[in-house]
Amino acid sequence: MVNTLTSSELIEKLAAGEKITVIDVRTPEEVQEGKVIGATNINIFDADFVDKISDYDKSNTYAMVCRSGARSGQACMHMEAMGFENISNVEGGMMAWVGEVE
Repeated sequence: MVNTLTSSELIEKLAAGEKITVIDVRTPEEVQEGKVIGATNINIFDADFVDKISDYDKSNTYAMVCRSGARSGQACMHMEAMGFENISNVEGGMMAWVGEVE
């Protein structure tokens, strides 16, 4: 099941030490403008996006982020169909991000 997290909720969970893999599905050009600290960039538009995602452990916890929440929502749906169990879409994406960026 795909959940929704606000940026504040994700920041709190990460600060509390929860093991959450943050995946930014924006283009490399967008990511250069700043990304969530520690996030991995896997561009949803890449032809091998599904192959790259399938390398991840389906039982881990993931937070997906993009610019506004639309592409990360699509990524969440792909992941859910692939059998991932703990996926959250960051509501509003980087446009709503309130934390630090790298």
